[in-house]
Amino acid sequence: MKAIVIVDKNWAIGRDGGLLVHLPGDLKYFKEKTMGHTMVMGRTTVEGLPKKKALPGRTTLVLTRKPQKELTAEDGTCIYGDNARICASVEDLERILGNLRENDDFVAGGASVYEQLLPYCDEALVTVMEQEFPADRYFPNLPELGWELASESEPLTENGVTYRFCVYRRP
Repeated sequence: MKAIVIVDKNWAIGRDGGLLVHLPGDLKYFKEKTMGHTMVMGRTTVEGLPKKKALPGRTTLVLTRKPQKELTAEDGTCIYGDNARICASVEDLERILGNLRENDDFVAGGASVYEQLLPYCDEALVTVMEQEFPADRYFPNLPELGWELASESEPLTENGVTYRFCVYRRP
């Protein structure tokens, strides 16, 4: 698996259930990288998406402890859309996806889902912002965990925020 995330200079990822900033260039990058793939997200992250629906062009597995019956519409479909499916555990994900370490799917948030699934990831696509923002959710600091920076883009600036697209790999 791969993780995909945007972090500030302190590895912060969110505040009050939302992203720290809105960067169209990062959203475009996220779409390009995840389109056609399966994404794993927590329930709160999916509920923060537009219309509280899974993103089009991707299958979304919603990792949540909330009972599936509470997230199923009367017609039996997932309330997050036709391209979404509820998973109650990492074991459910493994049953659906097979070997988590050997697939090309993405972990896309939030903090607790990253924490549960980072051990299965060998690569992380990290948009790193040079600024610091008030936050209450964090992503693990990959260099401190021994992950290696494999590549990084030239700096980009949008909405007064300078950032780079970085790829980290587990050694």
